[in-house]
Amino acid sequence: MKINSIKGMHDLFSFQTQNWKQIENLLHNFFEIHGYGEIRTPMIEKAELFNRVIGDETDIVNKEMYSWKDQGGDILALRPELTAPSVRSYIEHNMDKLNKVTKLYYLGPAFRRERPQKGRQRQFYQYGIEAIGSEHPEQDAEVISMAYNIFNMLGVENLELVINSVGSKETKKKYSTILKEYLSSHIGDLSDISRERYSKNPLRILDSKSKEEQSIIKEAPSILESLNDYEKKHFDQVQRFLDKLNIPYTIDHRLVRGLDYYTLTTFEIRTQSIGSQDALCGGGRYNNLIEQLGGKPVPAIGFAAGMERLMMALNLDKQTKASKIDVFIISAGDDAITNSLKICDTLRNQLGIKVMMDFTRGSFKSQMRQANKLNAEYAIILGEEEIKRKVGVIKTMSSGDQFEVPLDTIHKHFDVERVKDDQ
Repeated sequence: MKINSIKGMHDLFSFQTQNWKQIENLLHNFFEIHGYGEIRTPMIEKAELFNRVIGDETDIVNKEMYSWKDQGGDILALRPELTAPSVRSYIEHNMDKLNKVTKLYYLGPAFRRERPQKGRQRQFYQYGIEAIGSEHPEQDAEVISMAYNIFNMLGVENLELVINSVGSKETKKKYSTILKEYLSSHIGDLSDISRERYSKNPLRILDSKSKEEQSIIKEAPSILESLNDYEKKHFDQVQRFLDKLNIPYTIDHRLVRGLDYYTLTTFEIRTQSIGSQDALCGGGRYNNLIEQLGGKPVPAIGFAAGMERLMMALNLDKQTKASKIDVFIISAGDDAITNSLKICDTLRNQLGIKVMMDFTRGSFKSQMRQANKLNAEYAIILGEEEIKRKVGVIKTMSSGDQFEVPLDTIHKHFDVERVKDDQ
């Protein structure tokens, strides 16, 4: 009986990984020119880390986290997100002593046992940044603009940046009382999940995707009315900086994000181009999180985004024609195969050319089909007759033109062609 992959976890094939690598390289470069350094944390952490950071009452911890007890009695978990491990590492390795502001970026897999659907899998890939050490609104503006500019630079259409401020812990507590009072007259219209949230954390009801509840939430009092003077000034300055950077945005007082640790600025980037799962990226401030995990009280802000949704938005998640290779070598006979191996080695190592040859010993016709299927720019043909005359035939696949070149100098032709292309 065959063994299939786990539900919600998928293989990536060469036509996908080629696109992924291009985007990943772009992201690495983008973050580094902004002064962010890459951090790679373990995929397994102590479950307590996520319990404390994300919250015991969240769906992520209660229902979606892959956790287990190991042989030593520790409760471990596959990371469901990458902010908590990054902050844990920041504290553990005393990064605050290296710079006043620590700027980290990451790119890697995370795991949640949620219902698989388009753009949401049980193993998914996140990229994101954490800027730790600045409490000022210009840091918020940099992080938000970076998140927005990645999608804008890549040409993602119908972008919508939504921002809000949830204030401090005290402000959220004050607003929770106001929100509960408003929702009390609608309690019978709320779902079982929202009624449970009503008792434990009513702000999470604002995240409901239910159309019926959205109509109720739409009329709820705004959290912005509960902000104190400092929080209002901070949010006003964030908006002013975004205006100066020509970053378009809308304010949504219902945007609280699903995690308890957010303070002050929250934001989300969406697009209608990928269907109902329209959120591409989310983030915000978490000024209390580092202290909550045992570190010094240090302000921070970050964002996280999903690679799968980015690839969907760029329409790069579907199979396309194989990427182009430079040369495919068609050979027949032992001597031709020997020469093919040598030519492959020379072209790859001396010129950095992408070259492939046939290893099935198929017919000339089937090897030519392989060259076409791989979208080769050139074919080198080596048969018994060519080997006797110590030549190879170079064929330009697009035009069908072909000519003979001495075997011992065949690589020089491609060196000349590369110089022409560079000019």
